[in-house]
Amino acid sequence: MTVAGRASGTAGTGRTAPRIGLLVGALVLLAAVAVLSMGVGARPVAPGEVVRALLDYRGTDDHVIVRDVRAPRALLAIAVGAALAVAGALIQTLARNPLAEPGILGVTAGAGFAVTVGSALGPAAGQAGELGFAITGSVLAAVLVAAVGGRSPLRLVLTGVALTAVLSGVALGMRLILPDVFDTYRFWSVGSLAAREQAPLALPLVAIAVSLLGALLLSRALDALALGENVALALGVGVGRVRGAALVLITVLSGAATAVAGPILFVGLIVPHLVRRPAAGSVPWLILCTMVLGPLLLLVADIGSRVLLPTGEVPVGIVTAFLGGPMLIWAVRRHGTGSL
Repeated sequence: MTVAGRASGTAGTGRTAPRIGLLVGALVLLAAVAVLSMGVGARPVAPGEVVRALLDYRGTDDHVIVRDVRAPRALLAIAVGAALAVAGALIQTLARNPLAEPGILGVTAGAGFAVTVGSALGPAAGQAGELGFAITGSVLAAVLVAAVGGRSPLRLVLTGVALTAVLSGVALGMRLILPDVFDTYRFWSVGSLAAREQAPLALPLVAIAVSLLGALLLSRALDALALGENVALALGVGVGRVRGAALVLITVLSGAATAVAGPILFVGLIVPHLVRRPAAGSVPWLILCTMVLGPLLLLVADIGSRVLLPTGEVPVGIVTAFLGGPMLIWAVRRHGTGSL
């Protein structure tokens, strides 16, 4: 038996069939919610017509709306939801902290700071410029946190929190001094899927897809690492390489998602908690389930963002924050403040 097989065999043995059933059911539900999402809006479209627009395009007004606007938006929600949820599962496993989420590594703050700087300098005025600056800021912030935090999960968390505070403060000062920068930043910082489907998405979507595949490939080694560093070393796992690879994946997933949709909080916290019990301690199943439930949660939140107000849309980041606040309180009560 391989090292990864021995590690994964320690958790969830004999539960494969129920997990597969749950995963298939979640995929079916995700497809149904995606179709529903493409039918909700200022011009409602029946689910049957949505399916016809996708499979038998006729060029009608409804078909144009579905194919050109709502389908790309649904695809964006699926990609961003999967990226944030898997990044949350990775960082919780890596830091061994059930209350951790992607923003804890300073990735979101790094993206916001970079967008602010880019707006002050001028190049980040367009969507492509914002995307490039946001991804660059995310990567640099994660590299700095990793360099200072080292191999200690506690130091990584503390460094990420400290860097977030510093970058947020400096960026806020720049926005207060430069009103034009504030005007540019506030549209990006809302955390929304509205009109984001018109941005150049090929590169971030490819980066997210490759990183999700990388997370699946790394999950068995993380399964061993979740048993403890000494156990992982005894099983022959390269702890340093696994930590480094996980940090890279967290950075790319969080950075790309934040770059294209703005800061959307709590998805990386909520989803791993919802699937932790069905996963039963298995990191590969945790990654697989979060990869499906993350898009499902964000699609539901996006539908809510379109129907909550009769006069317009609520940014999806506000909806996820509304859902995530009670979830955070529940998580703290369950795990205790010692997990912070």
